[in-house]
Amino acid sequence: MNQLNYWLTTAQMPGEENTITPLPEKVDVAVIGGGYTGLSAARTLAKEGAHVVVLEAESIGWGASSRNGGMVLTGLKLPMQTVLKRYGRDLARQLFQCSLDSVSLVEEIVREENIDCGFARTGHLLTANKPQHYEALKGEVEFMAKEFNHKVRLVPPRELKNEIGSAVYYGGLVDEVSGGLNPAQYVAGLARAAEQAGARLHARARVNRLERRGMRFFVETERGALSAESIFVATAGYTGNVTKRLQRKVIPIGSFIIATEQLPDKLARELSPNNRMIFDFKHYLNYFRLWENRLIFGGRAAFFPETANTIQRSAEILRREMVQVFPQLRDVKVEYAWGGTLDFAFDMMTHVGEENGVYYSLGYAGHGVAMGTYLGKTVAEAMLKGNIGEHPFAQFKFPGAPLGLYNGFPWFLPLAGAWYKFLDWIE
Repeated sequence: MNQLNYWLTTAQMPGEENTITPLPEKVDVAVIGGGYTGLSAARTLAKEGAHVVVLEAESIGWGASSRNGGMVLTGLKLPMQTVLKRYGRDLARQLFQCSLDSVSLVEEIVREENIDCGFARTGHLLTANKPQHYEALKGEVEFMAKEFNHKVRLVPPRELKNEIGSAVYYGGLVDEVSGGLNPAQYVAGLARAAEQAGARLHARARVNRLERRGMRFFVETERGALSAESIFVATAGYTGNVTKRLQRKVIPIGSFIIATEQLPDKLARELSPNNRMIFDFKHYLNYFRLWENRLIFGGRAAFFPETANTIQRSAEILRREMVQVFPQLRDVKVEYAWGGTLDFAFDMMTHVGEENGVYYSLGYAGHGVAMGTYLGKTVAEAMLKGNIGEHPFAQFKFPGAPLGLYNGFPWFLPLAGAWYKFLDWIE
């Protein structure tokens, strides 16, 4: 087993040639972070004539944007019933519509920019781990149709074999609108599209200091300094000390993935007859899908971000989980294992906004492929129009930790992991 991101073996990341190109002295917008959000924002801003630079600490697309499961999903991390109760019907409908628009935007960009990343709307399947989960899903069909005019389909236990080659679940729910893609190929294509629009991408340009000086910002990086009129923070789970106020509102949580060897066609079709994006009902969830006859199987096996130790331990846990779901894979070789870091807000919602000229979009909680692309674009548009306060994701408070007991180091993650396992057990 290679401790290596499988997706990166399928794509060539752009921007390495700019590790020696001097930074511009002055720009309109400096985007911090070279993932989906930052690249989508840069593409949008450059198309409107802004002088924009993307500053990435590692290589372009290095973070969660090339390490995820490649699922382009409708909805938010929180169930829409919770969102409606918390924020009211009108705002909940706006937020859900944003999620639908985000999937369409990915599809549009892939088509317009000719990005070869295998995007397809194959739908997603939410599986019920216990009978009471299936009972909860029954009400979801009517709720989504009534409140959001969105059609989802219940899959009874006796019909589940038509969706997944596993006997461990108790039914499920299908949403045909969701899709899937190769995340590394997509972020590489998005980067090239941003460059073609006129944005300048700089890898290995970690930002070490950000300081407001009058009407502009002084940005000091590992490769030199520049000044910018505005800043867009798009650092997700890798948000650091340079933007301390934002770092204290974002929890970095590790997520890990294994990829099997290529499976025979018959076995691959047995596992996922319709090539859905599949995830389960648990708090400590698993998610999986096929790509070129490999099973890509991920989950929150260890909450702490990736290291050689956490990847190895998580790979062992994920393999056990995979075989529990699919006993027919007991003798199949796992060829790749890797990890990445997600960004969770304390309220488990995505947030956008602006503080003293610093714009941000953070807190994707595993929904960043589509939502990162969408919010990169729409926050960039709001920057140009000066109306960020009208954005649906800016309509609610971005909370910090209770009692301020968090400075950016997630000391409580083992407790959170134990709590979620307990919730899964008692349910």
